[in-house]
Amino acid sequence: MNRPGPLRPVDAASVVLIDRRAGAFRVLMGKRSSRHVFMPEVYVFPGGRRDRSDSRVPVAAPLHQAAAEWLMRKTPSRTSEATVRGLGVAALRELHEEAGLAVGAAADNAAGGLPFRPDLSGLRFFARAITPPGQTRRFDTRFFALFADEARIDPDATQDSHELSDLQWIDPFGTSDLEMPIITVRVLEELGNRLRQDPSLPFGTQAALFSTRNGQIFRDML
Repeated sequence: MNRPGPLRPVDAASVVLIDRRAGAFRVLMGKRSSRHVFMPEVYVFPGGRRDRSDSRVPVAAPLHQAAAEWLMRKTPSRTSEATVRGLGVAALRELHEEAGLAVGAAADNAAGGLPFRPDLSGLRFFARAITPPGQTRRFDTRFFALFADEARIDPDATQDSHELSDLQWIDPFGTSDLEMPIITVRVLEELGNRLRQDPSLPFGTQAALFSTRNGQIFRDML
């Protein structure tokens, strides 16, 4: 009897929302529900898998061209512009579902079950992480940074959800007592380093790729 092959990673997207009021930086994180099979009860950024319908959702504004181009790097040849756009939509859909924040233009009959048309223009693609084989779930996650002021959202308007609770803003440069997956720590460090280099987070900056080999996390560049 043939054994099943390793799980293939599923496309996913996560948004690192940044509050830069008062000359300081804070990023939004929340605690995953104990009901989650994958990484329960740890603190992460809002995010989740890309649904097929995400690629068909009408948007208020597309991804920045540089972000879209980096998202196409090291992907299967069948990856389309619609798939890449769907990653941006997934990031903002999850932010809305998990933290109650809508980034985009209000719409009464928006596709995909969203009450708004997502504005993808502020999403900065800066990191990608692939879950190693042997896990109960595997994801190919793209991480987007988003400034709250550019997105015209109020950082004080977050709302806990059944998927992500105890939402709080943390210092990306300091140490935290929150329990986080090691890959989340690495992505947070990546963001902190980029903010130190250029606080504006230019769209055209090359994204980092995190993968695991022989039990160790390696950082490469796309």
